[in-house]
Amino acid sequence: MTSALALLAAAAAVGTAGLAAPKAHRRLLLSKSKHKSLGGHVRMAKRFAGLVPFIDYGEARFFTADMAPEEVADRRRAGFERLSLLFATRYPKSRALTARTREGLSDLQFTGSYRVPFQFSRIVRERLGVGAFVESSAGVTVTDLDGNVFYDLTGSYGVNLLGYDAYKAIIAEAGEKVGALGPVLGSYHPIVADNVARLRALSGLDEVSFHMSGTEAVMQAVRLARYHTGRTHLVRFCGAYHGWWGDVQPGIGNPIPADHTYTLADMSEATLRTLASRKNIACVLINPLQALHINSAAPSDNLLVDGSRRAGVDRAAYAEWLAQLAEVCRAKGIVLILDDVFTGFRIAKGGAAEYFGIRPDLVTYGKSLGGGLPVGVLCGEAALMKRFRPDRPADICFARGTFNAHPYVMAAMNGFLRELEKPATAALYQGMDERWAGRAESLNARLAGEGLPVRVASHTTIWTVLYDVPSRYNWMLQYYLRAHGLALSWVGSGRIIFSLNYSDADFAEVADRFVSAAKEMAADGWWWTPEGASNKAIRRGILKEMIAKRLGRLG
Repeated sequence: MTSALALLAAAAAVGTAGLAAPKAHRRLLLSKSKHKSLGGHVRMAKRFAGLVPFIDYGEARFFTADMAPEEVADRRRAGFERLSLLFATRYPKSRALTARTREGLSDLQFTGSYRVPFQFSRIVRERLGVGAFVESSAGVTVTDLDGNVFYDLTGSYGVNLLGYDAYKAIIAEAGEKVGALGPVLGSYHPIVADNVARLRALSGLDEVSFHMSGTEAVMQAVRLARYHTGRTHLVRFCGAYHGWWGDVQPGIGNPIPADHTYTLADMSEATLRTLASRKNIACVLINPLQALHINSAAPSDNLLVDGSRRAGVDRAAYAEWLAQLAEVCRAKGIVLILDDVFTGFRIAKGGAAEYFGIRPDLVTYGKSLGGGLPVGVLCGEAALMKRFRPDRPADICFARGTFNAHPYVMAAMNGFLRELEKPATAALYQGMDERWAGRAESLNARLAGEGLPVRVASHTTIWTVLYDVPSRYNWMLQYYLRAHGLALSWVGSGRIIFSLNYSDADFAEVADRFVSAAKEMAADGWWWTPEGASNKAIRRGILKEMIAKRLGRLG
C-alpha cells in the first residue's frame, strides 16, 4: 500500500484543481471506494431485496435441490427423519414452550424463519424445530428444559467472556454491593467513580459516558462527532455491523434510506482517497470484527446457499490498514470511532486498540463489560466528549438516558473490571492467540484427516465454519451439531464464540462432537455434489429460479 501521507498529497493535488473540478469527478471517486458487491451499494441491495420472491420447496424438491439422484435423496431423507425423531423425543418441553411463545414473541418469529435459506425454512421449522429456552448454565455448558446438557458455542452473543459461573458470581455480588441503594436513578452510586477511573486507564482516553446498549453508545459517538465537526456524513465499511439503528444500517434491514451514510470498502486505497478529498465526513466507524471477514456481512447460515463463505485474519495487514486510516482521519479532522462493543476485552485486555496498535478518538464498549448485564460505554477525548459549547450556552448535544449508570449494572461492571485485574484472568490472556489458533488448527487437521469438506477460521475465540464443497445443504451442519450436544446461536455455524474458561479437556470434547457430527452429515449424503458443480453455478441456478418465480413460471 502507498503511504497515507502520499495519498493525502495526491488528494491535495486533486483538490487544488479541485475547486473547479466537476461534481461528477468527486462522485466517481466515491463510487470507486465502494465495495463492488451489493453490500457496498446499499440502495441497490435494498431494491434487489424487494424483488426476491418467496419460494417454498416441497418435500421432493427439499432433498433434490441440487438434482441429486434418488439414492442420495433417500439417504438425505432417512437422515432428516432420524434427526426429526431425535429432536421430537429429546427436546419436547423446550420445543413445546418455544412453539407456544412464538405466536406472541416477534423475535422468535424472526429467528425461527431465518435459520436456513428461505426455500427450505418451512419444512425445517416443522420438522427440526429448535428449542429457544434453557434452564441453567454451569462451566461451559447450558442445560435445556428437558435436562439436555450442551457445550455452549454461542457466547451469549459475545457477552460471555469469563464463563457463566464467573458472571453469576459477579451479578450476585453486585446485588449485595448496591442493594442498600436499590434502583435509584439519576443520582450515582459511589461505585461509578471507580468504574470511570478504571475505564480511563484501560482505554487511555479522557472521559466516559454510560449507556444501556452498544447500539446507544455508537449512536452517541456518531452524534458527538457530528456536533463537534459540524459535518453531516459518517463512513461505515461494507459488511460491518454497528447496531440496528438507521444511520449505520442503511440498506437491507432499514425501512428508510440513510442519506448521510457512505458505505465504503474496507482495506481500500480508494477509500483513503475519498476520505482525504471530502469535506463533509464527520466520522469513520471501525468494527474490528471485520478483520475476520473483510467487506462481508456477519455470516449466517440462512445465507449459506453454497460453499463460498470465506474468512481469516491477517493481523499485520489489518493493523497497517488501520494505521493508514487513522493517519488520514487525523489529517482531515475526521473523528475515528472504534466500535469495540463485540471485540472489546475479548481479543485483548485493552481491546482492539491494544491488539492492533491504534489510538481512536472515541471508542465504544459493551457486551462483556456489563458483567453479564446490559450496558454500553463511550470513552473519548475530552474535546469530543463535551456536550455543550461554553461560549454558546443554548448550543448543546443532548444525551441522557433514564437507565444510564443503573446501580446494579454499574456494580456488575465494577465486578468485571476488578476480575480483569486478577492473576487468574490475566493468565487467560497470556498466549491467547497461540492457544486458540492451535485449537483451530488441531480441529481442522482432524476434519481434513477424515476427508470432510469443512473447516474453521478463527479470530482468537471468535470462529466461523467454512465449507469446501459447493453444496446447497451446508447449513444442515448446525442441526447435526445440536444433535451431538453443541449449542449454536440462531445464525447457525456462521459464528461460534467460546468463553475464555474453556479448558483443553472441554475443547477436546467439543472437537470430538464436531467431527462426529460432520461424519454423520457426510454419511447421510448432504455433501454429495454433481459433476462440475461450482458455487457460481449454484448461484446462477438460484437466480434463474427466482426469475422464473417472478414471471409466474414456477409454482
